[in-house]
Amino acid sequence: MRIIVSGGGTGGHIYPAVTLIRAIQRQVPDAEFLYVGTEEGLEADIIPKEGIPFDTVNIRGFKRSLSPENLLRGAKAFGGVLKAMGIVRRFKPDAAVGTGGYVCGPILLAASLMGVPALIQEQNVVPGITNKLLSKFVSRVAIGTKEAAPYFPSDKVVFTGNPIRREVMDARREDGIEAFGLDPAKKTVLVSGGSRGARSMNRAMIGVLRRYAGHPRVQIIHVTGSAGYEDTVKLIREAGIDLVKAGNLFVKPYLYNMPLAMACTDLAVFRAGAIGIAELTAKGIPAVLIPYPYAAANHQEHNARAIEQAGAARMILDRELTEQRLLSVMEELLTEDEKLIAMSEASRRLGRPQAADEIASMILALTKK
Repeated sequence: MRIIVSGGGTGGHIYPAVTLIRAIQRQVPDAEFLYVGTEEGLEADIIPKEGIPFDTVNIRGFKRSLSPENLLRGAKAFGGVLKAMGIVRRFKPDAAVGTGGYVCGPILLAASLMGVPALIQEQNVVPGITNKLLSKFVSRVAIGTKEAAPYFPSDKVVFTGNPIRREVMDARREDGIEAFGLDPAKKTVLVSGGSRGARSMNRAMIGVLRRYAGHPRVQIIHVTGSAGYEDTVKLIREAGIDLVKAGNLFVKPYLYNMPLAMACTDLAVFRAGAIGIAELTAKGIPAVLIPYPYAAANHQEHNARAIEQAGAARMILDRELTEQRLLSVMEELLTEDEKLIAMSEASRRLGRPQAADEIASMILALTKK
């Protein structure tokens, strides 16, 4: 069995694709894969390290405004489709899978036009342009949220939830407590603006860290992102916060084992990326969501609003984020146990921990056709 996979540009497109590949491998260990991305995208670094065969097409996303440069990008897109057809012809896949990002456009279009059954997986409440266009050609559309259904042909769409790493569900609270040297009697807050960090979140956290330094019932893991770490530590020092003396504040540039951190988290302060939300809800973790304001089509705000309306999170818009606002929301949730418990239960109801296996089965069913 041969399956071609594409998706790229950001980790939000790449990691779900890797998760689906691993889920298929658990069902069909000898399945062969080819991942198609671009040379410039993060996938060019991530996928080879995962041991997955990798090929590229030369394409760039279109600007959202009228621009002469779009003509050049249009020509590259046409060339990308021609190269994609060559890749499909050589690899001879039994199915094609796309997880979003402009890079998957040429390969999924080429596969569909050449009679290869194809599936796209949409993570967000508001789909990207590429997936909306591809939905006209592919066989199935697996959506991560029910709110995305109206954007796709009703006879193709299936609500599955978003694929999450198996490690997320396997991680245990006691192992996370031990790994990070935490106090099991305290509530743990996990703060992360994503792998690259978020300057606005890091700055708003200074007042929060000052308030909770040495707190007897709360401990905080604050992941700043590598780029923001030195600046954040400088601001912490200027605020008179002694992290060593406090003993309950753990400020790190990056976490290499996020699943273990999530396993012992009682409240998360996160951006509103679809996969991060999927992992939080699969674990039943209540959250304060701060959507990235420059995401395409403002999809993170739509993601956050859907989770907030379900009662699983509180949302603070980035433009409204201050030390005082963030501290106020966190203190309310950390001191009123019934609210935190209700949010946790609402979060767990939204969770779809088996999504990856369900989508993998859908893909394998397509190959039999």
